[in-house]
Amino acid sequence: MAKPMSKEHKEALAKGREQGKAVRDYLSALESERKPGRQVDRGTVEARIADVQSSIDDEPDPAKRVTLIQKRLDLEEQLISIDEEPDLEALEAAFVDAAAPYSERKGISYTAWREAGVPAATLKRAGIKRTRRPTT
Repeated sequence: MAKPMSKEHKEALAKGREQGKAVRDYLSALESERKPGRQVDRGTVEARIADVQSSIDDEPDPAKRVTLIQKRLDLEEQLISIDEEPDLEALEAAFVDAAAPYSERKGISYTAWREAGVPAATLKRAGIKRTRRPTT
């Protein structure tokens, strides 16, 4: 029979999950900002939805119609994601609080964070020191 976890152990696990979420959310927001290509605005997506809906209404082939329905659903999802732009400042603040203990626990270096796209100023605020790589 397994021994029950202590309150401290449960709290440590919860804190680790919270730090991991803060790191993932911030890195995801940074990634979405760096996507190449032109940004799509709400009006363009709404116009495309209307065009696809018109095609659905006019399409006699049921197989093609279901493909068009899926295209419309995908565009509607895209429209929702446009409305849900992340609050980068809040995500960065949470990252700054979580990054140092997360880095230490996971063995993540300054260089790895920089390569992942985290600005140097953010790492400095998080207390992650720029270190030299050991030479072999």
